[in-house]
Amino acid sequence: MNTADTRGSARPEAEDAFREAITVGDGVNATDASREARGTGGDRYDDPYNAPDQGEMELAERHALRRVPGLSTELTDVTEVENRSLRLERVVLIGVWTSGTQVDADGSLAELSALAETAGALVLEGLTQRRSKPDPATYVGKGKAADLRDIVESTGADTVICDGELTPGQLRQLEDVVKVKVIDRTALILDIFAQHARSSEGKAQVELAQLNYLLPRLRGWGDSLSRQAGGSGGGGAGGGVGLRGPGETKIETDRRRINDKMAKLRRQLAHMRTAREVKRDVRRTREVPSVAIAGYTNAGKSSLLNRLTGAGVLVENALFATLDPTVRQARTPDGRAFTLSDTVGFVRHLPHQLVEAFRSTLEEVADSDLILHVVDGSHPDPESQISAVHEVFADIDATDVVELVVVNKVDAADPDVLKVMRTRYPGMIEVSARTGEGVPELVTALAEALPELAYEVRVLVPYSRGDLVARVHEEGRILSEEHTAEGTAIHAFVPELLAGKLDQYTPSTA
Repeated sequence: MNTADTRGSARPEAEDAFREAITVGDGVNATDASREARGTGGDRYDDPYNAPDQGEMELAERHALRRVPGLSTELTDVTEVENRSLRLERVVLIGVWTSGTQVDADGSLAELSALAETAGALVLEGLTQRRSKPDPATYVGKGKAADLRDIVESTGADTVICDGELTPGQLRQLEDVVKVKVIDRTALILDIFAQHARSSEGKAQVELAQLNYLLPRLRGWGDSLSRQAGGSGGGGAGGGVGLRGPGETKIETDRRRINDKMAKLRRQLAHMRTAREVKRDVRRTREVPSVAIAGYTNAGKSSLLNRLTGAGVLVENALFATLDPTVRQARTPDGRAFTLSDTVGFVRHLPHQLVEAFRSTLEEVADSDLILHVVDGSHPDPESQISAVHEVFADIDATDVVELVVVNKVDAADPDVLKVMRTRYPGMIEVSARTGEGVPELVTALAEALPELAYEVRVLVPYSRGDLVARVHEEGRILSEEHTAEGTAIHAFVPELLAGKLDQYTPSTA
C-alpha cells in the first residue's frame, strides 16, 4: 500500500527534524489529533504510525472491489454473487501524432495507458499514426482504421481509446469500422473522475462535466428517433384522439432533460461555491496566508501534504487519486499560521468541461498567496508537465500568484534530469515526500515566501484580553513575549486589522 510507503518509512531523524519545524493547528500532534477525531483510545495503537488514518480507510474502500484479469463475470453458482470480481475491460489505444518527436508521441500514449489502467482497464495494444491532422471522418486514416479493426478482432478487445477528443461524427464512424465501443481521452478522464469523486460537490462537478460532454454527442438509433406522441389517423395508431401530431423525438427529450439537469447542478454548485467563498473570506479577514499545493497528477501532492501536516489524506499511485480539495492548518518555524490546500491534479489536454466544472475548486489555487508547484522528478520529461500545469494556471487566472517549484521523488529521479532542472529553475526545492529528504529546506523556503506582516507592534495586553494574545499567536509573528504584573508584553509583527485592535494597548512613552 502506497500510504505506508509515504508515511511509515521516515520515522527517524528526518521526521523528528520536520516535526520540530512545522506543527498542525495549535501544536497538537497530527496522529493524536486524528485518533481523537476517530474516538479511538491510545491503548489500541501502541505505535502511532500503525494507526489507520482517513486516507488509509478510503484507500481500502477504493480497493475493496477491483477488476481482476482473467476472471469471468459469468456466475456458476448464485452464492458467488457477493464474492465475484469484475472482468477487466480489454482496450486498444490509438493516437494521432501531429507534431513533436516520436518520443513525445510514445510518452503521450504511455500516459493514456496509465489513465486506462487507473480507470480499470487492461491495455492490450497501442498504435500511433503520423498525420498532419486527424482524419475528419474516422480520426485515423481509412487504412489504419482497418488495421485497428483487425487488431481488435485478433485480441478480443472490448473498447478502443483514442488519444484525443473526437467529434461526434468521428466517434460514430470509427465505431462503425471497428465494431466495438470507442471512447476518447476526455471520456476516459471523466470516467476516472466519476470513480474517485467522494464529496457532494465533487460528484456534482463531475456529473456536470459529463453531461456537458454528452450533450453534443447524443444520437439515436432506429426507434430512438421515433416520436413520443404522434402517428397517423386511425383508431389505435399513435395513441388515439388528441395525441396525434408531430410530437417530440427521443433525442429532443434527452436534450431537454440533460439541459434541465445541468441547470439544476449549476444552481447546486453556485450554493456550494458561496459556502466555499464564505470560508475563504473568513480566512482573508483574519489574514491567515493560504498556500495551494498544485501540480501534475500523481506528482505526490497528497503525500507532500501528509508529510507537512500529517493530514492523513488518501495517497495512491494512480492518476487523479485526489479530486476533493483538502485544507489543513500548519505553522512556520517562528509560529506563524497558514493554510495548506491539496488540489486536483492537472494533465495534458485537461478537458475544458472539467476546468469549467471544477472552477470553484481551482479558485483555491488562484486565490492563494503562494503556490507550491509539485513536479514529479522521476518522470523522464518533467518540463512538459510543468508546461501543462502552467497552461491550466493561465485558464484559471493564477499566473500572478507567487510560485515555488518543488521537485518531488528526488530519491527516484535521474541525476541528469535534476541537473537540467536546476539550471532552468534555480530557486526550486528538491524533496522526497516518501523519505522526508529536503522537507526542512522546503519549510524554510515556504516560510520565507509567505507575504510579510507589515505592522510591528509593542503592546502591553491586560490579562482580561487573552483573546487578543491568542490572535497574535495565531495570526502574527512574535519576536518577544513577557508576562508582567500588568499584563502580557508582546513585540510582534501582525496583520493590519489586528494592529488596529492592539493600538489602544501601546504603552505610553511619556
